[in-house]
Amino acid sequence: MDKSKKIKIFKIAMLILAVVICVGITIYLFPLMKKLATPEGQIEFKEKIQGTGFYGIALISLLQIAQIFLFILPGEPIEILAGMCYGGIGGTVLMMVSSAIVATIILLLVKKFGKDFIYEFCDKEKVKKIEESKLYNNPKKIETIMFIAFFIPGTPKDLLTYIAGLLPIKTWRFVLITTIARIPSIITSTIVGANITDGNWKLGVLIYAIILAVVAIIVFIYNKFDKDKTTKSILTSLK
Repeated sequence: MDKSKKIKIFKIAMLILAVVICVGITIYLFPLMKKLATPEGQIEFKEKIQGTGFYGIALISLLQIAQIFLFILPGEPIEILAGMCYGGIGGTVLMMVSSAIVATIILLLVKKFGKDFIYEFCDKEKVKKIEESKLYNNPKKIETIMFIAFFIPGTPKDLLTYIAGLLPIKTWRFVLITTIARIPSIITSTIVGANITDGNWKLGVLIYAIILAVVAIIVFIYNKFDKDKTTKSILTSLK
């Protein structure tokens, strides 16, 4: 079997996995989610999740992994679900571990199959725009730029994970940097999820807004010192 067919089979397998898990979780949790507005429903939801044990953790982790591979699904609903099931801290740890695992797998696959693997999952024109951007001409700033890109909620992080396989950055350093940088984006969603389960959705939205404001201030300050505007150029090229 040639390389192209292997990649296509892998992509189809990930898509099937994502669909099966989404349908399974919906069937399993939807009846409980309708009751979350009541204290009794909140207790029932938590007991149901706790009763799944490792099985529940594995399902959400696999869904996160499939989402990052395909990035046709938004990551935030999965993070909110993790927060609903395992709380703000537990959900954040689960999502960070899952994202670290899948980032490592993607980088290794890119190194093995090259651009053919990237083109199967990413738009070729976007990949070329990245290759022609300032990022490739600033190897000393790559790690800083990648951290900022993953730090900002809403950036196409999953696309960047594929692109990283082409950059002169060690796999373990990329995974470490981006996993830490994902914290603000992940924790905003998991906290919202945790508060929804407790019936405090207003508090969850408030915390979400505060974290986003803090991130915006940090990014604003960084941009003031980014004299050559390299980071801004990279983020623009991803759109």
